[in-house]
Amino acid sequence: MILSNDDILKQLKQLQHWHLAKNEIVRNFEFENFRKALAFVNHVGELAEAADHHPDINLHGWNKVTITVTTHSSGGLTQKDFDIARKIDELRMQ
Repeated sequence: MILSNDDILKQLKQLQHWHLAKNEIVRNFEFENFRKALAFVNHVGELAEAADHHPDINLHGWNKVTITVTTHSSGGLTQKDFDIARKIDELRMQ
């Protein structure tokens, strides 16, 4: 079920560094080097496969990763998007 604008804003307040862009939530990450950025991308990929919910992942500029999350099949943001965003944040803290 697509979340209301109020629900989206409430969920975003609970996430640091994520922002709303149209019907998606986006976060940018920066790493020390390419190897660590790539390792993070691979961990996000494993997490996404396990959750059966796949964000768009962009590795760019040798050490930067942009993650974009939405539920394409629903046409907007759902609870699944915020759940995976939290799991991605947990990966980053490890």
